[in-house]
Amino acid sequence: MTAASFAIIIPARYASTRYPGKPLVSLVGAHGEARSLIRRTWDCARSVEGAVGVWVATDDKRIAREVESFGGQVIMTSPNCANGTERCAEAIAQLGSVAEIVVNLQGDAPLSPPDIVSHLVRRLAEDGGAVMATPAVRTSRGVYEHLVRDQAEGRVGGTSVVIDGRGRALYFSKRVLPYLPPKAAEAEVPPVHLHLGLYAYRLEALKTYAAAPPCELERLEGLEQLRFLDLGLPVSVVTLDPLDWDVVELNNPEDRPIIERVLRERGIA
Repeated sequence: MTAASFAIIIPARYASTRYPGKPLVSLVGAHGEARSLIRRTWDCARSVEGAVGVWVATDDKRIAREVESFGGQVIMTSPNCANGTERCAEAIAQLGSVAEIVVNLQGDAPLSPPDIVSHLVRRLAEDGGAVMATPAVRTSRGVYEHLVRDQAEGRVGGTSVVIDGRGRALYFSKRVLPYLPPKAAEAEVPPVHLHLGLYAYRLEALKTYAAAPPCELERLEGLEQLRFLDLGLPVSVVTLDPLDWDVVELNNPEDRPIIERVLRERGIA
């Protein structure tokens, strides 16, 4: 099986509803060095082996200036892009067919292991019927409790995914799914999968997605990937065992100290 070529695009916007200016939020690493969230996401993308290139796709000049300040490549996209997938579709339309697969490394998940990208690209090669692949990690007790606490306090935290027996996504939600009875909820490894903010798309899938209007569930949940399911397009999920650290996304200001703690614990400067 020949390895497919892939490019990495990091969609980034300033006007986040939950956390405006999030890509420019400073995160302090292990040795006291402060780097913006977009810089840390770029560093993560650059550590992936085999990518033909890495680009940040944005509609905001402030983000573009920050990326250019550390030598990153920027593609300016329309402010009308409804989400990161649409922004990736517009970016690849400008770049042309630079690779067979486009990887969307969302800019709010700097703790994602870089080797996940190769797993996604390989999954698309193995699952010929799937048009998109995305990862999920079985939650640790700490991550599960963090998600449940966010939900109970009215904050939108991470996204859970429910997976069928073939490894395909049944549903994604900002609620913690599935419902767990007390005994299951108290397990060291609760049976809940946390969706990580990465996607690998076939080029035709991006075009199909961008040509379709948002579906109702996508609008209600605020989850772009639900458009693929609504269109009946198979989404393959790469499932990972609990990691040695809590994979917390920067969704709310309350997540910042948690991410900085993990950066210190892992020795990431």
